[in-house]
Amino acid sequence: MTRPLTRPRSRRRGSRGNLRARLGTGLVLGLVLLALLASRIAPHPPNAQDLLHSQQPPAWLPEGTWTNLLGTDHLGRDVLSRLIYGTRVSLIVGAGGVLVALGLGLSMGLVAGYLRGWVEEVAMRLCDVQLSLPYLLFVIAIVGVLGPSLGNVVLVFGIADFPLFARMTRGEALRLRAAPFVEAAVATGASQRRILVRHVLPNMAGVLAVVAAFEMAAMIIYEAGVGFLGLSVPPTVPSWGNMLADGRNYLTTSWWIATFPGVAILAATLGINLMGDWLRQR
Repeated sequence: MTRPLTRPRSRRRGSRGNLRARLGTGLVLGLVLLALLASRIAPHPPNAQDLLHSQQPPAWLPEGTWTNLLGTDHLGRDVLSRLIYGTRVSLIVGAGGVLVALGLGLSMGLVAGYLRGWVEEVAMRLCDVQLSLPYLLFVIAIVGVLGPSLGNVVLVFGIADFPLFARMTRGEALRLRAAPFVEAAVATGASQRRILVRHVLPNMAGVLAVVAAFEMAAMIIYEAGVGFLGLSVPPTVPSWGNMLADGRNYLTTSWWIATFPGVAILAATLGINLMGDWLRQR
């Protein structure tokens, strides 16, 4: 009997999906470990300067040494150490910004989608006002007023991104509001709070997790862009955006100063996006 032709395809698709999931999970876990163990893994203090060895190339290039594996910047600071410590800033901004946006958007969208009426109207108009403002321009303007700091960046990114979660939560709440299990809960006399917490919220967790993963990757890129402009964290705090800004004037002579932070940003966003894609296909 001839075997169906669709089985090998489904197996290949499943294996590719598992490979993407493993790769994404490995990249993300590696970055988390780097952030948690930065003080133990980094070979040098991130801000230690050695002007006698400034712009030293990576170890595998002529004049490079294994003391500074990825070379040094224009102030003689070890690129690898700053790269490792910069992982903390990127992950804190990405995860923290998503948590702030998720908290604001989830509460607003859940109440608006389930209660409807004037609550929904006010909530959606607030989202429309926020969405009418250019994302990066809003972030740059607010951070410029508040001043560059890690807490301010996390807060502003969360405020700028909450309408996306609010609208998505509202849509899911509207869909689930008419679901048979919700109507059954209403018929049994369950309170609105119990329905929202026990029935509506768990059934939209998967969708929100996928969106949160993609938005975390986007926030890491946005933080690097804001940091490149000097508006993310103070210059004394190593971040990938600050490193890109430091290396922009040395691209032709000391390319490694800006290249390795760019590779780190690519690896972080790739890993998180692969995890998000895997979650979406589940």
